[in-house]
This record gives sequence, C-alpha cells and structure tokens, in this order.
Amino acid sequence: MTDSPAERTPTSPGRVLITGGASGLGRAIAIAVTEAGGRAIVLDLDVSSLGSDDAYQVDVSDSGAVDRAVAAAAEAAGGLDAVVTAAGIDKPAPLDGLTTDQWEHIVGVNLFGTVSTVRAALPHLKESHGKVVTVASSLGIKAVGDATAYCASKFGVVGFTRSLAAELKGVVRVTTLIPSGMKTRFFDERDEQYKPKDDSRLQDPADVARAVVFALTMPPTSEIRELVVTHPEEDSWP
Repeated sequence: MTDSPAERTPTSPGRVLITGGASGLGRAIAIAVTEAGGRAIVLDLDVSSLGSDDAYQVDVSDSGAVDRAVAAAAEAAGGLDAVVTAAGIDKPAPLDGLTTDQWEHIVGVNLFGTVSTVRAALPHLKESHGKVVTVASSLGIKAVGDATAYCASKFGVVGFTRSLAAELKGVVRVTTLIPSGMKTRFFDERDEQYKPKDDSRLQDPADVARAVVFALTMPPTSEIRELVVTHPEEDSWP
C-alpha cells in the first residue's frame, strides 16, 4: 500500500525556534521559515532590530538563560515543532593568541549553546515529533590552523548531532547542516589576514536557508541526517 498524498506532501515548517535568528544565516532562516508558512521564533543576543513578540534576548552560552527563554517561547507559541541552532562566533588566532576566556567563549556559544538549546526544547519536540537542525561548518569536518576553538566546537556539534540522531531515532528527526562560508557579517571583526580576500566563494545565506527549510519539510517517511551546502569552488570540502 502506498502512502497517501497528504503523507507525501511537504508541510509548513511550523513553530521553529532559531538561535542567532536576528542576523546572518539565522535571520535568513527566519525569513525562509516565515515565507514557507511557518512561525519563526528568534533567540539572539540582540533582538532590538526585529520588533517581534517572537524574539527573545538571550546569550546562548548561558544555559540557565537558554532554559528560561525556550520555556517562555514554547509557552507563548503553544509548543515547538523544530529547533535550528544557527548562533555561532569565531576569533581566528593561534592557540597561544587567545585568552582562556576567549577560547572557552567560542566553545560556549557554538557547542554548549547548541546543546543547551536542544536540551531545553526536547520535551516540546518529543511531544510534537519535531525536528532539530544543528548548524556545524565545513570546518567541523576539516581542520585548519589558527582555529582550534572554532574547529573543536564545530567538530563537537557534528559528534553531538550524530549521537543525538541515534538517540532520538523514530522520535525526533535530526539533521546536521554543514555549510561553508557565507556573505554575512561573520568575518567583519576579524584581523585582515583572516578575512576572505573577496566574496567570490561565499554563499548567499538565503540559499542555505532554503536548504534548511527543505530539511524541515521533508515528509515523515524520509529524513535528511546530514546536509552539506557549499559554494561550487569551496576548497574546505571535501
């Protein structure tokens, strides 16, 4: 017996909690979710530009603050259907060129912020049989120098998400997004030697966001476990 048309047709992404949703890739995802008929709920360090009741100011490296923000967001939305962890930071430098606080803050936002958000949202996602999309990086599968904190955090996101997918199999659908560089303000505060020479190999974050919505709206009979999205000439993949 074949699936009914309703089971095969992608649906709205639903109520989607997005960390880092006020700028960069996160903002592009929020826009794409809304355009697809979903409800974008943003967690970010600065939400002043959004003017939305579905925006919560929070530092994702603070697990207690994340717990409170996710609880408030889920209560206001009547539950959650998906989480996308797009918040991320970096400060390229040799290992001995970063202070302990700087190194740990990068890991705190990129890895621990991902884990805290998913953990806080998990009861709601189990109830809705929802989805998780974590945002890793092409530098979460290929290491480069002067990026020990960033690579450690993004390799950690990949490992965490693969384990999570195994743990939640058949309950919550889990996808690892592995994007390469995008045309955002991510590189603005870097020292010149660590900035891209030009943007010819940087992706439009809107294109990556469309891939996220694709993963969020897969029919229940299929699941995207890992999704690599790069510029055609990207040299950090494979």
